Amino acid sequence: MKTPVAAKLRILLVDDHFVVRLGLADLLSTEPGFEVVGEASDGEEALEVFNKLRPDVVVMDFELPKLDGPQAVAAIRREDPAACILMLTVSEAEESVWRAVEAGASGYVLKSAPREDIVAAVRVVGTGGEFLPPAIAAILRARRSRPALSPRENDVLRCLVRGLANKEIADYLGLAEPTVKMHLVSLFEKLGARDRTQAAMLAVQRGLLSAGK
Repeated sequence: MKTPVAAKLRILLVDDHFVVRLGLADLLSTEPGFEVVGEASDGEEALEVFNKLRPDVVVMDFELPKLDGPQAVAAIRREDPAACILMLTVSEAEESVWRAVEAGASGYVLKSAPREDIVAAVRVVGTGGEFLPPAIAAILRARRSRPALSPRENDVLRCLVRGLANKEIADYLGLAEPTVKMHLVSLFEKLGARDRTQAAMLAVQRGLLSAGK
């Protein structure tokens, strides 16, 4: 009696660079138990192809046109709450990791990771598990330990990073100057920053400037 052949993990690749998709397809197609069944080049197309193919796992970049990675993850999870999605990206910014996991990604791996780590991540996430390398898990824990900035605090922070003075921020956002000062005190405390320069530096390091797009 023949032993039943195990079903292959059906993979959807989402990246806006064709060469990257080609390389990933070559890498994953040679692995036992993997089958690349579809590709998409932006977030909206990812949702369309997912709904058409219903793959076992989606391997998705963070920076995508139309819908970015976390937005596309959230859209797919609304269609299928059980969808298995791995974020494969170059960004290890704190806010990037946070947004991806909060949106519903079950794994987060850097494109610079060794081949065996990427393969393991696809296999673990594709079979319903979670894959967060120690460094990524530490970044996520650090982000979870800090309170989130409010939408208005994010607005003020963006103005601060552009080098605007308090009065300029007030005029730009339509706020009173004392209100701007109040928001600055709050965001300094939340960021753990001692001054405007450190706040701007931390905003860039943690990827906060893209968080509220």
